[in-house]
Amino acid sequence: MATQRGSRQRARVQADLKGEVVKVDAKQKKLTIKHEPLTNLDMPAMTMVFVVAEDGMIEKVKAGQAIEFAADRVNGHITVTDIK
Repeated sequence: MATQRGSRQRARVQADLKGEVVKVDAKQKKLTIKHEPLTNLDMPAMTMVFVVAEDGMIEKVKAGQAIEFAADRVNGHITVTDIK
């Protein structure tokens, strides 16, 4: 069982997700992204609002931009943890 739990934790952060930025809310530090399925969070493809892990991420993107990103649940919020 410990092995299964360890595998689950390693698989939590899903990297290299493809999406399109729909809206940037710099004031609230949130991005609306139309994304492919988030298998690590059991979520289908959809458009949703994400919190960003670091303030500087907001400055890297603009509405209409295609991105590759990583996402996970951080402190109860679905969070973009990396943008490429």
